[in-house]
Amino acid sequence: MSAAPRSSLWKWYLCGLLLLATTINYMDRQTLANAATRVTKEFHLSQEQYGDVELAFGWAFAVGSLLFGFLADRVKVYWLYPVVLSGWSLMGIASAHTNGYWPLLLCRVLLGFFEAGHWPCALKTTFALLEPKDRTMGNSVLQSGASIGAVVTPPLMIWLMTDELSSWRRAFEAIGYIGLVWVVVWFLSMRKNDLDVKVEDDPSKRESLSDILLGGRFWALALLIFGAQTCWHLFRVWLPKFMQEGRGYPEVEALAFNSAYYIGTDVGCIMAGFISLWLARRFGLSAHGARRWVYAGACVLTSFSVLLFWLPKGWPLIGALLCVGAGALALFPCYYSFVQELSDRHVGRLTGLLSTWVWAVSSPMHKLFGRLVDETKSFDLGMALAGLAPWLGVIAMKLLWDRQTPKDTAASAR
Repeated sequence: MSAAPRSSLWKWYLCGLLLLATTINYMDRQTLANAATRVTKEFHLSQEQYGDVELAFGWAFAVGSLLFGFLADRVKVYWLYPVVLSGWSLMGIASAHTNGYWPLLLCRVLLGFFEAGHWPCALKTTFALLEPKDRTMGNSVLQSGASIGAVVTPPLMIWLMTDELSSWRRAFEAIGYIGLVWVVVWFLSMRKNDLDVKVEDDPSKRESLSDILLGGRFWALALLIFGAQTCWHLFRVWLPKFMQEGRGYPEVEALAFNSAYYIGTDVGCIMAGFISLWLARRFGLSAHGARRWVYAGACVLTSFSVLLFWLPKGWPLIGALLCVGAGALALFPCYYSFVQELSDRHVGRLTGLLSTWVWAVSSPMHKLFGRLVDETKSFDLGMALAGLAPWLGVIAMKLLWDRQTPKDTAASAR
């Protein structure tokens, strides 16, 4: 006797569980950044050594994206997802017990490697759970956990850390244990066949991965995510320095605004999902068409960055930056939904390949940004260009995605 079908309420509950996974993912990632001064002091690290730790995390994330992207299409996500989440949670806990540079480096490499598995598993889950018209909303819920993680980690660490130098270890352990609790909740919430997806079995209609990789739609998304990632991460990394060194805000005020900025990104991310649903239902747009409009609207918001040339310290500057933040994270649920349109059979592989690509090519942008600041003695030009970068995706979608064969038309409307 087959199990009763899952309700719509359960599907959205599971999207909430994915939100929590993203939150934990970002909390584990942010702990080192928030405790960087204490860690470097206790372990007697140079700035270059600390930079090497972050670089190792990024390259491990790229490798993990490739591996787990392929595994997500071959191994049941029911099993794979808790494995990767347990992996990065245990590495977070292990980081709390390191006593020097090399053990810390190893833990961060393994943390980045396992964290990369979150995105292929999460997108496979929303793909299996939701109808095409609902996926942008589901991906908005999923992605909003990034903002929540960035907002809640600093106060949690302030609460757990004391004047004792090594008290940063408590936060690493606490967040790791939260991840292990998530794994238990996952198994309590799921049946083994909940995420099974029926795909086309006719060999003549099966999509070849190599054909997809050579097609215009894949490279449209490769350019789109490069622009979106450049905007998101340049503001994520450089905004505190811009506020303090570029506009003269005191450290406390700059950090307080940083939390407000991530609340703004979360609002933008959730609104992307709601607006996509509204456009589809109110105006009868296809799911794909609604995503295209939402993505373009998010680009308008990130373009507020050009106002930084003229805005000094003050509320207009704060408003412009909040608009940029809202648009920056709203880009991602659209991107994830576009990836899910490419293929029913290769969602995990394509997610992993695109993630590997973008981490590899966008990481050097920080070095170029820093060089530009050194040469111009200003953050303004670099920040303005970062906010304009997502328009690359609009252009790429028009030039590459829209050049499709009649066979692809139905797929792109999903």
